[in-house]
Amino acid sequence: MRGSDGILGMKGGERNSSEKWVKRRERWLVILGIVLHAVYMLSIFDIYFKTPIVHGMHPVKPRFKDPPAKRLVLLVADGLRADKFFEPDSEGNHRAPFLRNIIKNRGRWGVSHARPPTESRPGHVSIIAGFYEDPSAVTKGWKANPVEFDSVFNQSRHTFAYGSPDIVPIFCGALPHSTWKTYPHEFEDFATDASFLDEWSFDQFQSLLNRSTQDPELKELLLQDNLVIFLHLLGCDSNGHAHRPFSSIYLNNVKVVDHIAERVYSLLENYYKDNRTSYIFTADHGMSDKGSHGDGHPSNTDTPLVVWGAGVKYPKPISSSNNSDHGVFVDEHAHDMPTPVDWGLNGIERVDVNQADIAPLMSTLLGLPCPVNSVGNLPLGYVDMIEAEEVEAVLANTKQILNQFLCKSKIKQSNSLYFKPFKLLAHHSAALEHIEYLISIRDYGSAMMLAQNLRTLALKGLQYFQTYDWLMLMTVITLGYIGWIICLLLHILQSYTSLADVFKNPHDAWQRNNKTKVYLFGCLLTGAISVLLFMENSPPLYHAYFSMTVFLWTQIVGEYQFIKTLCRWLSWGKYNYIIKILAASAVSIFILEFLVNSFTERKLYTWCFFIMGIIAAFYLFHAIPWRSGIPIYVCCACWFLSVFTLMPADIPDNNGLVIASGAIIVIIGAAARWLDQHSEGNKYWLRICYHKMEKPRSPVLFFLQVLLVGLSSAMVSISTSHRKEKQELHAIHQLINWSIAGFSMVLPLFSEKSLLSRLTSIFLGFAPTFLLLSIGYEAVFYGALALVLVAWILFENTILHLTKVAKLSASMKRTGEKTMLENDVRYLQLSDVRIPLIFLILFNVAFFGTGNFASIASFEISSVYRFITVFSPFLMATLLIFKLFIPFMLVICVFSAITKLLQVPRVGCYFLVILFSDVMTIHFFFLVRNTGSWMEIGNSISHFGIVSAQVVFVLLLFALTNTYTKDIQIGSAGSSSQKAA
Repeated sequence: MRGSDGILGMKGGERNSSEKWVKRRERWLVILGIVLHAVYMLSIFDIYFKTPIVHGMHPVKPRFKDPPAKRLVLLVADGLRADKFFEPDSEGNHRAPFLRNIIKNRGRWGVSHARPPTESRPGHVSIIAGFYEDPSAVTKGWKANPVEFDSVFNQSRHTFAYGSPDIVPIFCGALPHSTWKTYPHEFEDFATDASFLDEWSFDQFQSLLNRSTQDPELKELLLQDNLVIFLHLLGCDSNGHAHRPFSSIYLNNVKVVDHIAERVYSLLENYYKDNRTSYIFTADHGMSDKGSHGDGHPSNTDTPLVVWGAGVKYPKPISSSNNSDHGVFVDEHAHDMPTPVDWGLNGIERVDVNQADIAPLMSTLLGLPCPVNSVGNLPLGYVDMIEAEEVEAVLANTKQILNQFLCKSKIKQSNSLYFKPFKLLAHHSAALEHIEYLISIRDYGSAMMLAQNLRTLALKGLQYFQTYDWLMLMTVITLGYIGWIICLLLHILQSYTSLADVFKNPHDAWQRNNKTKVYLFGCLLTGAISVLLFMENSPPLYHAYFSMTVFLWTQIVGEYQFIKTLCRWLSWGKYNYIIKILAASAVSIFILEFLVNSFTERKLYTWCFFIMGIIAAFYLFHAIPWRSGIPIYVCCACWFLSVFTLMPADIPDNNGLVIASGAIIVIIGAAARWLDQHSEGNKYWLRICYHKMEKPRSPVLFFLQVLLVGLSSAMVSISTSHRKEKQELHAIHQLINWSIAGFSMVLPLFSEKSLLSRLTSIFLGFAPTFLLLSIGYEAVFYGALALVLVAWILFENTILHLTKVAKLSASMKRTGEKTMLENDVRYLQLSDVRIPLIFLILFNVAFFGTGNFASIASFEISSVYRFITVFSPFLMATLLIFKLFIPFMLVICVFSAITKLLQVPRVGCYFLVILFSDVMTIHFFFLVRNTGSWMEIGNSISHFGIVSAQVVFVLLLFALTNTYTKDIQIGSAGSSSQKAA
């Protein structure tokens, strides 16, 4: 065995008791795998998606004698890009003349940098509450915040708010000291110019002021201090989505919001006449050129900021000093770049801020405490205060952030037996006392510097406690996955290889006794860890993470004797065999990393199949005569399939292509049948055809399947024409389509049992359903995938024919062991790892060949219109998912057939597939994101979830396709036939 290539393999034909033990162990492994992956999938929510919000802090009010402003107006132009606001139009006129005049003569300006996801709710939360996206919101979507939080509105005496029903209620819905109103959802119509929504908000506010002349109570309320007036202007966002940000409608909307800002300013200045009103104009996010937002592109993160009024500095000529209070911005782009020349603002100092900095700016202008959950830094470049008041404002901002840090530290310390403090803030009390001392002696410069440094450390401390358990949890989960992979590998070596015979231990009783001790120690360790976690008030899932990891490694340690013998066996082996193992491992890891990257870049499959076609053809060209045509066929099939991952994931409608695909499918089926019947005497086809296996059946079944494919193509044409003419799909047409789909999938069960005949029948059986669910090029993809699957069969069959006899005889001479067992299943060899690897490549190309499976939205819902036109979410989703499963089922049917052809254990190969999938799972576990756009966050979760679920997903498809493949018979080299187990 030492010099052989047969380390990985199935041990079949054992005594009944041993076989029962293996089957029982496999059932438990499958159950353990399902539970483990389900539990570990939940771990990402404990690691990446925990809310940063804590409660219990006391507000810190700045120590002002007299706040700069009595009231503040916040105007948020939803979806307004910075460049479209500042740049002139094609005629050289500026779109926002009023606000531009403010920038030049009365206030300060800059760019506010938003952090992804650049959506409306996260943006408004950053502006009004001062903290960035709560990552736990990933479980609830963007229209509702998952945890209650403080905001500037909460701290105000009263807030007046008007605007969108998706934004205003988030902040005012449960706020007793607020007056707010929203327009109906029906107003948000993308088919119209949405600037009227902005006018609606202004009209409501104007109406409020007009009513106050008749309402003494309202008048008295409006004359109070600490008031906030919030106008949410949705027009730019809606028009950007509907018409793109370069459209005249969007650009005109910029003029609308500027005019609203001018009218609001005039109204309030005429109403109060006290110069005690501050004004802030900004946007929650920008808008991409495609009319979308969400990611971190500068067109989405860069928004305008204009501040003027009470407590705000006047414009200042640009200086050589830094144009911002800090150089670290949350959108991760290059900053402090020269202001674009076409903005015409190069001579005026620009003060850029992070979006969350606007909340402490509003609080400071009103003399209010910063929101207790805020992480924003007060931008001093905007506030007009004496130096003493600036220091007090920064100190209040610092104390508010420090209070969050202390609260998190206290919570973690109270629940930790071994607490690791944030050392950089170990002496925060002394630092605060020193700042107070510096203020008392009027050394404001030093006090300011120390307060800002302390604030920076407090922010780092918040991040420290937000990720406090990350190292522990990620280590435990990673060790759990590694333990699971090792357990699978040990099971494969013990149950599917000859190693179990080679390494039989003469001291079985002693080994069982040792295993008992190991398991007892594992139980005690699990119990001890659970007690510690219970004492720390850890969540229940923490117990599950640790328990499963300890259990897996206990199983591994229990196999110590086997592992020790295996290592000794390898150390005695020839170096060339160890090199083979290392080379196989390196190639496997390379392929798995390729598959990981293919989840984000479909085009990699184009190169993959292009290169695979060349390599396979080159190998076959030197292995078999060129005249066989197999090398050319394999190369052309791979190249044909490589085209599809270059095509757009959004499949365009092409009814003619779907109908033509029906003809292609019939041609492929007819060619396969002709080869099946006329390849007698060709040694490369003998084992996969029906010759000398059974009496050939009547061709009626084949012609019936061809007829159904043709009928489905005709129904595609009829159903589509009715839809284009906006006619209702007749019930008789729906009945015919359902009947064709259902009947065609049953017919393969009655086909001939030779490998090629059965697979051809399965291919034709699923074709009508797939055609009826297709709208474009994916119908051709079905045929292309089938051609590559046949190429795989031919490749494996050729290798089998060329190498089987020589390898088996050599192995028997060297080891003296059986290699073929009673049920015609052989040991796997090291080279057989190619089977699960090729399966994973084809399985994943079935995922991404015609779309992005990570986002179900990338598949067109119109695919189901030939079966149902009345909206039924459950039935439509079921049909759509079934369409996606059909290519997978083809791949798994061929995989099962190949395991029978090569006489390798299908269950053993299944465990290898899961083993390789979990290597990918570990990588995706570290790729999960809790920052970025909703799409980026969601895709990272779905990628991890898809690969994690393969232990169940592949198993279910194996069980389903076994109905079709269990009767497949493999032709023998001799005159007899044999049925594969």
